[in-house]
Amino acid sequence: HIMKLSIALLLSTLFGSEAWTTNIPNTNTNTARPSFSTLQSTTSDFNVVLRPSESPDAFDSGKIGAARVHRYARDSDESEAEYVMWYHGRDEGFDAENKLPPLSSGRIGRATSRNGLHWIKSEVGSLSEDVSDVSLGLNKESWWGFDTAHVGLGQVMLPMSTPAVMTEGGVYLMYFFGGSYEETSIVQYLDQEVEGAEGTMIQGMNMKIGVALSQDGISFGRVEGDDPTGAIMSPYNESDPNMKYMRSLRDDDGSLINLEEELYCAWPEVAVNDIPEDERDDDVAQRSFYMFYSTMIKSTKEKAIGVAVSDDGFKWFKRGVAIRPESDSLDDGGCARCTVVHKASYDEETETWDNANGWVMFYEGVSSEDGKHRVMAAESVNLRDWTKIGAVLEIGDDESWDSDGVGAPHLCRLDDGTTRMYYTGQGKDGSTAIGVAKSEGDLSKWTREQATVAFAVE
Repeated sequence: HIMKLSIALLLSTLFGSEAWTTNIPNTNTNTARPSFSTLQSTTSDFNVVLRPSESPDAFDSGKIGAARVHRYARDSDESEAEYVMWYHGRDEGFDAENKLPPLSSGRIGRATSRNGLHWIKSEVGSLSEDVSDVSLGLNKESWWGFDTAHVGLGQVMLPMSTPAVMTEGGVYLMYFFGGSYEETSIVQYLDQEVEGAEGTMIQGMNMKIGVALSQDGISFGRVEGDDPTGAIMSPYNESDPNMKYMRSLRDDDGSLINLEEELYCAWPEVAVNDIPEDERDDDVAQRSFYMFYSTMIKSTKEKAIGVAVSDDGFKWFKRGVAIRPESDSLDDGGCARCTVVHKASYDEETETWDNANGWVMFYEGVSSEDGKHRVMAAESVNLRDWTKIGAVLEIGDDESWDSDGVGAPHLCRLDDGTTRMYYTGQGKDGSTAIGVAKSEGDLSKWTREQATVAFAVE
C-alpha cells in the first residue's frame, strides 16, 4: 500500500490539473474505481460554467477537462452569434480496472452557448462513434491505432475561413491525442526510486497526437498520419527506425537540431502564423503552423512543452523544447497544457480586435514546493524563443471548487474589449469542472468572472 500511494502521488504531480487523483492503475485487482462526485453548487463556485453530467450514462459523468471555445458569427446572419465548446471527459465506469493513467481524457464532446457562460451540452454526436453523445470517441476501427484506449482534446481550428466567421463550407481541424492498450513500465516516468515499482506496468501512457476533419463541427473523421499507429506526432525515440531521419534534422537557420528523447506527446496546441511568407523578417515566426505539445524528457524526467513546425498543418517536424521547468519558480515541477494567442489591440470605435506583433503563451505550471498547478504565461516574437512572465491565475481559496489546481487554459476575445479565459479546475474532493476568468486588457492580470445568477434572499 505504501508503494502504491507513493506512485500515486508522483503520477498526480506528473499529470496535474487533468488528473488530480490518487487512484493509479492496479493490475492486481479488478475492483472498480470509486466514482467521482459531481460538484455541488456553493457560494464559491460562481465562475463555474460546465460540470460533469449527472446522468451516469453520459460520456462525461466522471471527469471533464480541456475546454476549447470559439465564438462564431455566422456569415448568413451576423445576429446569430454563438459559442461552441469542445471538451473531453470520462464516464464514471471508464477504465474500471484502473489500468490507464488517471486523466480526464476519454472521449470528446461538444456544447453550445449564446453568451459563453450558460452552456447546453450536445446530447447527439457523431453516429459513427462508439457512444452516441460524442464528436470523437475511441478508435474501434483500427486495433493498431494509438487512440484505442482514451482520447483527449488539443485544439479545434477553422483553417479554411477567418477565425471569427463560420462559413457554410468551412472545414474544421481537430488536433487530439490518445493512448492505446500498449503496456509500458511505470518506472520510466518516475523521477525518483520507489520501492516495489519495478515491474509495475501502465497502459495508455505512450500518448501520441492525431488530427481529424469535420464539415459541421459535430462529426469528425480521423486523418491517418505517417506513424504506423496513424498518429501525426509521436514521442521521439532514437531506437525507432522510423525516426532515424530526425537525427539529422536542421532548423530554419540551417543548424543541427539535437532532439531529446520523449516519453509521450499530448495536449497539442496549434498556432497559425498569418504573416505572408514573403513578408517574414528574421525576427518573426518563419513557418506557417506551430504545434506546442506536452511531453516528458526521457533523460531528465522533466515535464516540458515541445514545439514542432509545419507548412500544411498535417506533416510536422520537431524543433525541440519551447518551455521547460525553471528552478526557484512556480513551474519548477513541470510545464504542460498550453494555449497560444496573438498579441492584439482593441479598437473601441469599431469594437474589433487587430493582431499586434508578438505572441503570448498561457500554460500550466506545477510547483514542486506545494504540488499545486497554476496558470502561467510567457511571451515571444517568433514562436520559438520565449520569455516567462510568471503566474497569472492562482488556485482558489481553501473552500472553493478549484482549490487544488487550475490549468488547461484557453482564451476568447470579446466584443467589449475584454478577454475571457476558460480553464479546468479541481476541488479537494477530486471533482473537476470548467471555470472562467476575465482580463480587462492586461493579460497578466485575471479575475474570476461571475457566471451564475445570484438571487437575494430576504
